[in-house]
Amino acid sequence: MSLRVRIIGTGLIGTSLGIALSRRGHAVTLADPSPTALALARDLGAGTLPTAGSEAPEVVVVAAPPDVTGVVVAEELRRWPEAVVTDVASVKVAVLRDAEAAGADLSRYAGSHPMAGRERSGAVAARGDLFDGRAWVVVPNEKSSERAVSLVREVAAEAGGTVSVMSPEDHDAAVAVVSHAPQVAASLVASRLRAVPERAAALSGQGIRDVTRIAASDPQLWTQILAGNAHAVRQVLGSLRDELSEVLDALESLESGDGVGAREVLARVVSHGNLGHAKIPGKHGAAPTTYSVVTVLVPDKPGELARLLHDVGEAGVNLEDLHLEHGLGQPFGLAEISVLPAVAEQLAEELETRGWQLHG
Repeated sequence: MSLRVRIIGTGLIGTSLGIALSRRGHAVTLADPSPTALALARDLGAGTLPTAGSEAPEVVVVAAPPDVTGVVVAEELRRWPEAVVTDVASVKVAVLRDAEAAGADLSRYAGSHPMAGRERSGAVAARGDLFDGRAWVVVPNEKSSERAVSLVREVAAEAGGTVSVMSPEDHDAAVAVVSHAPQVAASLVASRLRAVPERAAALSGQGIRDVTRIAASDPQLWTQILAGNAHAVRQVLGSLRDELSEVLDALESLESGDGVGAREVLARVVSHGNLGHAKIPGKHGAAPTTYSVVTVLVPDKPGELARLLHDVGEAGVNLEDLHLEHGLGQPFGLAEISVLPAVAEQLAEELETRGWQLHG
């Protein structure tokens, strides 16, 4: 059944949601304070502009900045007395508190949060498949009606999300660990590069790229997110600080020549990291899987990567993941192909037969 959905905010998430729902046949209308952003989202196929004769929406999705989301939620609940209202902000307790303070009818409100995004922002970065297979958390409050929760779940599923339900407090505690604290950590590590000489930065390999990938994020947006989830993020970073202090003490002990017990601390930190990493869901949200990596030298020429991927397919092997690392000052890159361990040897032999040079 087609839904009438109104989306407030035509940035990356709002526009991507509009495209996804429109493709599924839902009637989407758009609103944004910026006429340019609104027109661009419309032109990208995210929906239409409301007219005087437009029917009232059944669902309103607020995709506004986190620091104004609660107020906008309350405004939309008053404007559309029959509609269910949700939001897609990265924090939930603060939004609920602001909406309640504004006198909102919380029975028609259920928050939500799609765990999807890109390094780029704005409507120009929008994709209709942005939410496909991604976790989408529906976050009802104590007063949310069954109808409100059901409609928000339907919107999330229609957009391609994998839906789960959490309380506002549990949601904020979870994203503090899996999203917000990692953003701070990535930004802090990346900021160390500001003062290093160019020759040192030139040594950057895949490790630093992996750790700092999300450091190229919008400072204004992340200031709002961190401020909105200050309590939960502080708890995570506080425990991280305590373990970091242990590491610093261990390194100081080694530096001074004592070092008794220091290596145990360092080994424990890395070991605990192994255990935590093993809990990250695998492909398509399945249980974590250990892959084997086949590393191939790829000439830095047009068409070479495409040829490699074609040859992997011709070998009858399913590619699980792919990382590219450029050789320092060399006319080639390294393609790290992750596959199931049972087929790694077969793939290596097939690629060598096809003329590829393996590394490692």
